[in-house]
Amino acid sequence: MELRSLFMRQAIMRKVLISLLPILLFAVYSFGLRILVVLAVVTAAGVLTEYLILRFMKRGAPFKIPEAIFVSCVLFTLILPSTVPLWVAALGIAFGIFFGKGVFGGFAKNIFNPALVGRCFVFISFPASMTVTWARPFQGFPGGFVRYSVGADAVSAATPLVQSGIELSRLFLGRIPGSSGEISSLLILLAAAYLVYTKTASWRIMLSGTIAYLGLGTVLHMAGALPSTPLVSILSGGFLFAIVFMATDPITAPRDKTAQVFFGVLIGLLALTIRTFSVFREGAMFAVLLGNTFGPLIEMQVKQFAARRRMVHEQG
Repeated sequence: MELRSLFMRQAIMRKVLISLLPILLFAVYSFGLRILVVLAVVTAAGVLTEYLILRFMKRGAPFKIPEAIFVSCVLFTLILPSTVPLWVAALGIAFGIFFGKGVFGGFAKNIFNPALVGRCFVFISFPASMTVTWARPFQGFPGGFVRYSVGADAVSAATPLVQSGIELSRLFLGRIPGSSGEISSLLILLAAAYLVYTKTASWRIMLSGTIAYLGLGTVLHMAGALPSTPLVSILSGGFLFAIVFMATDPITAPRDKTAQVFFGVLIGLLALTIRTFSVFREGAMFAVLLGNTFGPLIEMQVKQFAARRRMVHEQG
């Protein structure tokens, strides 16, 4: 069997991969060629897991692996720190694909984002690999393009979530420690513009989630509960990456336009609430997973409300 015939072509997934390419290249520049090794290991483990799931489900019937698996693998790689052990990365994506997608019946039937399920698993199971060691990014050309390491001199540093006094320019451009693909707000926003322009992702989810995050952040900052300003808060951590790539997943996000707004608002409010008041300094991961949980209910309630309004209008 030819390799090309093994995969199901999905144009929308290829557009997502195109949007992720600059972020992946910047991750390599910042943290070294090891990022590509992590990606190769994650992709191999993810594709193998998807293949085994489909082979078991189809029981001899012909099948094709959805190209969405490559999106999940790239996303999972980019939300990991560059220092993650390779075996942890492989185990995490296998867990995410199996329990985030396979147990629901495969592609288009899952309610949770597989990449985030995998990250949640490794975050809870191997916290030292996810929260203790954060490498400083390389500076200047050629950066990590000619180095195999986990960052500049492999020196650990605190994440921006626990640092103070960081310049906004450093946060915006990505000259900070953090997960491989979450550090450059500029590239994430450019990817968001491409996804919206190509009608690949919902701008309603992105915009409503961001506004909700900034709005609650302003209130909490004025009340003294949020030490940093809302702008610093949204530029640090993984919220922008999550709201652009994870929350807008066409399988796990609502399809109704009004429901998308409520869905985005819920994720924005939950992300900042978890970050501010819980022991987890990064709340975007849990916020999107909780949003996935309530997404179908939100969409159902919105449609029922619209149906009742139409009925009242017709009767009146």
